[in-house]
Amino acid sequence: VQLQASGGGLVQAGDSLRLTCAASGRTFSSHVMAWFRRAPGKEREFVAAITGSGGSAYYADSVKARFIISRDNANNTVYLQMNSLNAEDTAVYYCAAATKAWGTFAHDYASWGQGTLVTVSS
Repeated sequence: VQLQASGGGLVQAGDSLRLTCAASGRTFSSHVMAWFRRAPGKEREFVAAITGSGGSAYYADSVKARFIISRDNANNTVYLQMNSLNAEDTAVYYCAAATKAWGTFAHDYASWGQGTLVTVSS
């Protein structure tokens, strides 16, 4: 699949933002979808993942209870709803797709979007 992420921007601490990842291809529902992020000067890190059916979701501890991943298989789209944003959430966010089981490592995912920048001012 080919992926295109969007929805990033500049927000204030405490605000919410929703990222969107649009996917091409007819096998979208067979892919585990995930969001990763790379903060300035840091390694890329796992944020959240959702199974193909949308029945199960997984989160990094740092975003649990604040972020929600969801998907719309009819429209080949995955979302990341980000609430209670803080400065530590500032990063380029990437969506990724995998045909195997979900994972927290970048190498678990074969397809990547181009990234969308989220900047949270404190």
